[in-house]
Amino acid sequence: MIDHLSFGVADLARARRFYDAALAPLGYRYLRGSETTAGYGDDDAAFWIVVAERPVPSDPASGLHVCFRAPSRAAVDAFYRAALAAGGRDNGAPGEREYEPDYYAAFVIDPDGYRIEAYCGGGQT
Repeated sequence: MIDHLSFGVADLARARRFYDAALAPLGYRYLRGSETTAGYGDDDAAFWIVVAERPVPSDPASGLHVCFRAPSRAAVDAFYRAALAAGGRDNGAPGEREYEPDYYAAFVIDPDGYRIEAYCGGGQT
């Protein structure tokens, strides 16, 4: 249904350092971009960060977040550690959630205040 998603960021270099590190354990990488954009994915860029004059203000009550699919629980754990080491903030350590059976996720806040989740489920280990 969705072809791609873009987040506006204040500092592209800072955001790239974060997303390069945080997305690598999930199998996603920087694919292409410019001086003002960076696209991430596996085969095609589906997640973009772009320099924005007015990035969306951080609002924990907004409900806005993006969830990245992880291949395993170990990848969720590695995402969480890498994200925190790259300047992210904790928003929920890796663990099972009550959303549905086998829902395993970790939550972080990126340097621009966006809420980011990594998830695996459906019997993945």
